[in-house]
Amino acid sequence: MPAIHHVDDVPGYPAPHSPYSHAIVANGFVFVSGQIPVQPAGGPTEVVGDTMQEQTRQALRNVQAILAAAGSSLDRVVKVTVLLARPDLYREMNEAYAEFFPGPKPARAMVRFGADIPGVLVAIEAIALA
Repeated sequence: MPAIHHVDDVPGYPAPHSPYSHAIVANGFVFVSGQIPVQPAGGPTEVVGDTMQEQTRQALRNVQAILAAAGSSLDRVVKVTVLLARPDLYREMNEAYAEFFPGPKPARAMVRFGADIPGVLVAIEAIALA
């Protein structure tokens, strides 16, 4: 049976506030839970930014920090799922997202964010090579 490693200790990042792990490392992959644009050193619902671009950047910085704690990085991401609370702000999300993936792009899917979290415009999950 392959080993499974739960990534819950991320430097400067609070422990998960719900029953989930920030990431799971299994079978050569890192599976990052959906990250909302929270301030890592703040509370679990302290949202950073009022615009889609600001929130996309923060959510991706959070993904980046979790990948680093798991021994991976954004350049090893193979699949991203972007959850948008406001699909009409797709263009703004896409502009900020492109800053984090300047080289070859990972596969990506986008869906409407079903959870109603006050102030949250975007959540991002990722799968990367370990």
